[in-house]
Order: sequence, then structure tokens, then C-alpha cells
Amino acid sequence: MFIIGLDDCVEFLAGDHTRLKELLHPDKQPLDLRYSLALALVGPGLSSLRHVLKNSEVYYIIRGEGIMSIDGEEAPVGPGQAVYIPPGSEQFITNTSSADLEFICIVDPAWREEDEVIR
Repeated sequence: MFIIGLDDCVEFLAGDHTRLKELLHPDKQPLDLRYSLALALVGPGLSSLRHVLKNSEVYYIIRGEGIMSIDGEEAPVGPGQAVYIPPGSEQFITNTSSADLEFICIVDPAWREEDEVIR
């Protein structure tokens, strides 16, 4: 059995300027996973940087509201919504709320810095 809490995860600034806490990653835990799972935070009024990820990604919005942009198409997002981001898509998210925009990121295969290009 493997259980980990957010308090056990070190927060870091990702290349796209989201604050991340990686909960599950096959390079960091002795787990047989293809994907990685992280909690992401974007501060009020801020946006992640435009970036392209080689792999598919899913955002699940927990708190806050924002605008998701994928390949120039924009849509409002909020709690309880999931967003699929196809591999190779240019993407960013903007926090339109007065508190942190908080969401889960699932990347498959697992996120690696070298698989992300900041624009």
C-alpha cells in the first residue's frame, strides 16, 4: 500500500510558472505507473506560460475559476470540470478568481521537464 499527502510533497515552480506538488510520479516513488499526478496552483489574476507538452494531459479543477486556452480556443473552467489537453497542443490557463486556481494534473506518460516547451 502506498499513501502520500500534500504535506509530504515539496512545492516547486514548473517551467510554465504553475506551482506544483507532485503526488505520484514513477521516477520519484517505487510505483509501476505510466502517468504522473500533481496538484497545480495559479495565483489570482495570473496565467501559466504558454507551453506545449509532448504528452496528453488532463486538468481537474478543484477550486477557483479560470479560462483554459488550447490551440487558440478558449473556454471558462471551474470546480468539478475536467479538461483534456491533447499531446502537442499549445496551452495555458488564466486564473480569473480572487483566490488560487487549484487543479489536479494527470500527465500520461509521466511528466518530464524535457517533454515541455515554453513559448
